[in-house]
Amino acid sequence: MKKIAIKQLIEKIEGEAELDFTFNDGQIEDVKINFGFYRGIEEILRGKDARDALVISPRVCGICNHAHLIASVRAIEDGYRKAGTKVELSNKAKDIREFTLACELIQNHIKWLYMTILPQLESHVGQRSEENYAIKASYLSSTITKALAIFAGQWPHSSYAVVGGVSCDPTHVEVLQAESLVEESIRFFEQVVTGMHLEEYLSLESVTQLSQIGGDFGKLFYMLESNDMATIGKSHDRFIVFGESPVSSSAKSIGTQLSKVDVRYVQESTQENTMAKAVEYKKRLYEVGSLSRGMVAKRPIVKSLHKRYKDALMTRVFSRVDEVGVLLNICTNLLQNLSLDEPSCTLPLNKMALNFEGVGIVEAARGSLIHKTKVEEGKIVNYEIITPTQWNLSHGTKEEQGVAIKAMVGSKSIEEATFVFRTFDVCSVCTTQ
Repeated sequence: MKKIAIKQLIEKIEGEAELDFTFNDGQIEDVKINFGFYRGIEEILRGKDARDALVISPRVCGICNHAHLIASVRAIEDGYRKAGTKVELSNKAKDIREFTLACELIQNHIKWLYMTILPQLESHVGQRSEENYAIKASYLSSTITKALAIFAGQWPHSSYAVVGGVSCDPTHVEVLQAESLVEESIRFFEQVVTGMHLEEYLSLESVTQLSQIGGDFGKLFYMLESNDMATIGKSHDRFIVFGESPVSSSAKSIGTQLSKVDVRYVQESTQENTMAKAVEYKKRLYEVGSLSRGMVAKRPIVKSLHKRYKDALMTRVFSRVDEVGVLLNICTNLLQNLSLDEPSCTLPLNKMALNFEGVGIVEAARGSLIHKTKVEEGKIVNYEIITPTQWNLSHGTKEEQGVAIKAMVGSKSIEEATFVFRTFDVCSVCTTQ
């Protein structure tokens, strides 16, 4: 059978992407992932005051903007330290930043589950239900975002993280309000998502215990298994995490072997027919995201699924929803241990570094997000944003196919391939900077 090339515009993602499929003998042999729109935030930042990045960079994206804010402020703080200016955050400021970032990840994961994965899977396998997934998505995402906004002032596009800490100074009443919203989110996770108490869910360690999970999460497993989709979508089985977070440390995992990483070996490169750049670590491609964090953290249930399914669809999808439970537990602990008597910001306004280079790294919803800034005489002369989607959706190299491309190769239809594609939760607006 001769080769057939088909172009497909993919919508209902964060932005748009075009997939160019090559079929051979009834299977997808190759895919090119093209992002046609250029945002130019990196160029906009050049010539601006170093701290303007705290206002401009969150505008990169409407759904993971908070991650860009934290990456940006960390880049400036890193630069200050390298220039000899002491920047030491209080535990209070660190915990508030971690809490708000965790809230953003939760709302991202839940929207992906209910607005993308469940409805698309039902459509693909022909098992449409009468569920109003949009209501479920908006309920939990709006609830947890209200908790975020108590500290950040607003969401999206908050700029409350400043060099040396945060601009908010929460009261005991506000912390109680946030705790109440987190508890409400946990109830939804227990009653609707998993059908289990959070504590009970987090104690699961083996793939043999998956049958205990009910709710929409259990329904998702059943559909994947019963439609022979649990084992498709395998890629290079290599994972990388650059950000330190309560979920995981920074490391790379090849299979189950962990080793240290150094951001200096991250390399971007341009690609043909797309505005998105590719990114590699020491000339190799790695998957980033919840699955990578679960593997690096050696979370027992994720390791158990990986042992059976490797980096297939089941493991990738499970890890994303599983992280919601992990993050809700982290949110509870952060609020319970928040030291309100500590200062919110420790750096005086008049204490500034004018010449520096810094790197800020955050574990965003889709994976490791890196901001690099170079400042001369207080003005940005170069700014680089390396996003998770660049890791997962590059075209690849001469030696190997991109992470998502390899996962799609072998699919028997465009519908199957695009579902695999969506499991990486594409964000094209973040990618074309």
